[in-house]
Amino acid sequence: MFNPSREQVRTLFFEAWRKYCSGEPLAGVEALALEAILLHPAYHRILKAPERYREREYFPELGETNPFLHLSLHVALEEQLAIDQPAGVRERFARIALKAADRHAALHAAIDCVAEMVWRAQKNGTAPDAAAYLDCLEKSA
Repeated sequence: MFNPSREQVRTLFFEAWRKYCSGEPLAGVEALALEAILLHPAYHRILKAPERYREREYFPELGETNPFLHLSLHVALEEQLAIDQPAGVRERFARIALKAADRHAALHAAIDCVAEMVWRAQKNGTAPDAAAYLDCLEKSA
C-alpha cells in the first residue's frame, strides 16, 4: 500500500487480527501486520472492537499513543529491513539489536528514527531524508 488512507491502515490491522483470531489465512502485508500486533498485547482489545476504535482520534500531546500509527511504523521498518532500503538500514539495525535487550526493544529504538524522519518530512513538506534517517540509526547503535 503506497500512501494509504487512515481507513485503509486501520482496516489492515482490524482484518489481520480478525483473520488470525478466526484461523483464516493472511494475505500480503497482513502477515507483517500480525507480527507487529502479536508484539503488542495491549492493542488486542482495540483490534477486537473495530466499531469502537475505527474512527477514534489519538492526541500525542495528551500522552496518547496511536496504536495504528505505532503498528504501521513496525510494518514500515520490517519492510525496509526485508529489502535493505534505504541501503544500510539492515546493517545499522543489526548493530542496534546487538545492544538491545531483545529484538522488540531494537525495533522500538529504530522506530523512533522512522517516526522522526516521517515527522520532519511532513513538517517541512519534503521527501523523507534517508541520510538523516540512517544517521539517526547510527547514533542509536
